[in-house]
Amino acid sequence: MRILLTVAYDGTNYSGWQKQKSPSVPTVEGELEKALRQLFRDEALECIGASRTDAGVHALGQRAVIDVETSIPMEKIPLAIAPFLPEDIVVTKAEEVPATFHPRFDCVKKTYEYRFWNGAMKNPKERLYSAYVRTPLDVGKMNEGAKAFVGEHDFAAFCAAGSSVSSTVRRIFDCHVEQDGAAVKILVTGDGFLYNMVRIIAGTLMAVGLGKIPPEEIGQIIAGRDRRRAGVTAEPQGLTLQEIYYDLP
Repeated sequence: MRILLTVAYDGTNYSGWQKQKSPSVPTVEGELEKALRQLFRDEALECIGASRTDAGVHALGQRAVIDVETSIPMEKIPLAIAPFLPEDIVVTKAEEVPATFHPRFDCVKKTYEYRFWNGAMKNPKERLYSAYVRTPLDVGKMNEGAKAFVGEHDFAAFCAAGSSVSSTVRRIFDCHVEQDGAAVKILVTGDGFLYNMVRIIAGTLMAVGLGKIPPEEIGQIIAGRDRRRAGVTAEPQGLTLQEIYYDLP
């Protein structure tokens, strides 16, 4: 049967999701596969992930599928695999899906959160899960700029060099900024994202919040398709893959 897993992880100690050629390089996918092979006693078992998060990036709703024969009930798999996983990786849900299901190609949308800690002093508890900005951010202006990302656009200006995608057009369903004390969070939902796209959006909205880019210029930056006009690529530890959505029965 084909099983869809929901996986949460703290990406601090890993070189991203995707397995590397060298087994000595720690990855989330590598640790998950190792645990799955132990649980199901299948040394050939492999998982297919939905999103290739970078080194230091976290997830609450990563998805991956495996093909396996098992009598373990779906609701028991998260507890059954827990002893084989390190403490910073957790399978939160398992569900059977059709044999033709693919976690990447059948995705209808994804939500990411980027988190800044915006205070006079750093918070040591936030250092692994947010980017620190000391100068006060204007969240109102950030929200004004965020509106320009919504819709279908060519996001070439928000794609890191080295990407080999055939098209840089993506649709953003929602982009807004929330503030809770010193925590400033950017939430972006789209049908897909380019390499480092959310981190570049975050860096650009940070520049808006600092008064370096007027919010009304965001639309012009998108239309110009010039990476040099957008903001910096924000640090990886502030990014969390929140949710991946499917049209499952």
